[in-house]
Amino acid sequence: MNKVTVEIEFAGRKYALTTGELAKQCSGAVMIQHGDTSVFVASQTGPSRPGTDFFPLTVDYRERLAAAGKFAGGYLKREGRPTTREVLTSRLTDRPIRPLFPKGFRDEVQIMCNVMSCDGVNDPDVLNITAASAALMISGMPFKGPIAAVRVGMIDDQLILMPTREQMETSKLDLIVAGSKNAVLMIEGFGNQIPEKEMGDAIMFAHKNIQTLCALQLDLVKQSGVAPTVFPEPAVNPFFAKLKTEAYKQLQDAKLTKIKQERAEKVRELKKALIAKYFPDDAVTTADGLTKAQFGEAFHDVEERVVRDMIMGGKRIDGRVPTDLRAVSSSVSVLPRVHGSAVFTRGETQSMATLVLGTTRDQQKFDGLFGEDAQRFMLHYYFPPFSVGECKPLRGPGRREIGHGCLAERSVLPVIPPSDKFPYTIRILSDILESNGSSSMASVCSATLALMDAGVPILQPVAGISIGLVEEGSRFTLLTDIMGDEDHFGDMDFKVAGTGRGVTGIQLDLKNEGISEEIIRGTLEQALKARKELLREMLTAIRRPRGEVSEHAPKLVQTSINPEKIGLLIGPGGKTIRAIQEESGAQIDIAEDGTVTISAVNAQCADMALARVEALCEEIQPGRIYLGKVTSIKDFGAFIEIAPGKDGLCHISELSDGFVKNVSDVCKIGDTFEVKVIAVDDQNRVKLSRKAVLLASKQDAPADDDEE
Repeated sequence: MNKVTVEIEFAGRKYALTTGELAKQCSGAVMIQHGDTSVFVASQTGPSRPGTDFFPLTVDYRERLAAAGKFAGGYLKREGRPTTREVLTSRLTDRPIRPLFPKGFRDEVQIMCNVMSCDGVNDPDVLNITAASAALMISGMPFKGPIAAVRVGMIDDQLILMPTREQMETSKLDLIVAGSKNAVLMIEGFGNQIPEKEMGDAIMFAHKNIQTLCALQLDLVKQSGVAPTVFPEPAVNPFFAKLKTEAYKQLQDAKLTKIKQERAEKVRELKKALIAKYFPDDAVTTADGLTKAQFGEAFHDVEERVVRDMIMGGKRIDGRVPTDLRAVSSSVSVLPRVHGSAVFTRGETQSMATLVLGTTRDQQKFDGLFGEDAQRFMLHYYFPPFSVGECKPLRGPGRREIGHGCLAERSVLPVIPPSDKFPYTIRILSDILESNGSSSMASVCSATLALMDAGVPILQPVAGISIGLVEEGSRFTLLTDIMGDEDHFGDMDFKVAGTGRGVTGIQLDLKNEGISEEIIRGTLEQALKARKELLREMLTAIRRPRGEVSEHAPKLVQTSINPEKIGLLIGPGGKTIRAIQEESGAQIDIAEDGTVTISAVNAQCADMALARVEALCEEIQPGRIYLGKVTSIKDFGAFIEIAPGKDGLCHISELSDGFVKNVSDVCKIGDTFEVKVIAVDDQNRVKLSRKAVLLASKQDAPADDDEE
């Protein structure tokens, strides 16, 4: 294949796809460029492993710091395991691609993505999705594309297509939408309480521009001369008709069992009985040559048919109507000693949130393509195997746990108070104690309750819910608060989190080939009703954030000093700040802008340190009275220290309200008394008066009782 480049202007900048020059031995390779940001994506396929009964797709995205002209840190000077951002972008790319491979396709597919150049203006994460689609379109694989993705921001209520990194700093919306020419396939968005109508408008605005990028890919395919691949429809499984006739009613009865574990057990017993019937004495095949693999696939398909038919008939497996929530309960302060805790239960899904408050030193610091950053709010999600009644080895957090935690974290982040209002670093742990559908949204609810229990003055409480979908032709049913079976056998998992005012987080995963505007807007409205109901229930556990943080949390106070005085506070070799910390028992952190954060085990220590810092760094104010200490005596007056490192002259004529012949008659070195600042000249020299304090004291004194 010769080099082919297709190029347009998109969002005011060059947008190009190039193939045929690099990585010619792989199935399909594309370099995408927007501005001066470039991502190289290679797609590769290979034969499936024997016995594979799923589609083995792997997406790996990497951001090597050389792309931004930077060295990796550490001794090795090379990148290590994938960062959280890389994991999230890999998931972001996988989700819209996976549904577009035909049923029965089991070949290994690997998509490798590397950021090759980063201009600091255009974010490569959203480019990666479009490039992956383009690489698959020219790979010869049976991919039902093209798809594309765009990012949408909102500044001054105006939608911005493909906003720059600078624009995103002031945007109230960060929305990524992926889709085909005709439908939306994936949504990942976070906003500052965006009303449902505005969120729907932003999604459709994104989809309109996605169509332009899909057309660009079709042009690339045409110029590359790649013929479309037709994947043969898999043969009809002979077992399906048999099992549908024999087991449909029995499966339907089993599925109507309300308790998850009991329902699963009845299905297992039925499956076991049917296997014993068709494969007696552990036979490998039936009399007519059908295999256990065919049986397993057919049983799953009949089970899917049962669930979908019930839903389309208006009956859910636990008896609810489509818009009903399961039973909800909430409680707070469930754990001693921690700084905040809560348990949120919705049906058979339960999340326990544990919250800890820390100082600025507890912030998570990380380096990436766009420079160093620090994170003061973290939500970590844990999904132990016992939550679904399983035994599995415990390893580090997987992609799913990282993804669910970040979804919940960013959904709650918009209501976290700014650091100048609440200087604490916040970490929440969401432990899923049992799961049967949408544990990430349960984590949003438990996190909100734990924040309120900890005394964090959140702007609004946040709740989250997942809406499912079963679509048959032109008919569809939206399902509020989906369970595991409805998620597994349905077509959609559409998570929406927000306050009573608007959406803060949104995520769409599909198993079909896209959804329409009608479904999107209907889902947002149905989620809003459920969210308000959830919030009403949650607020019965705690109405508002507690007035104070836990007695076990560190005590934090903040003050601002002139940045030019940071050196004065630190002192030579850190001598001054160490002395204050040792004397008060507090910890002092100083930001470049002059913000001083003081943390201590109790308020007394924090207040002591704060007083020392303010006394050292505050500007001397004329007219204010200070408690000073005599440091030097001269013939013409005394020098008095009124703040650490700051002294002024009290002239002999200002030492007393009477005549003073000698300074030593009034004071000696080491004496302390109150003095008033009467002037600060252009050279910052301070003039003090003890006489003014004495005269004012006499005027304020009460009259003698014997006077007439």
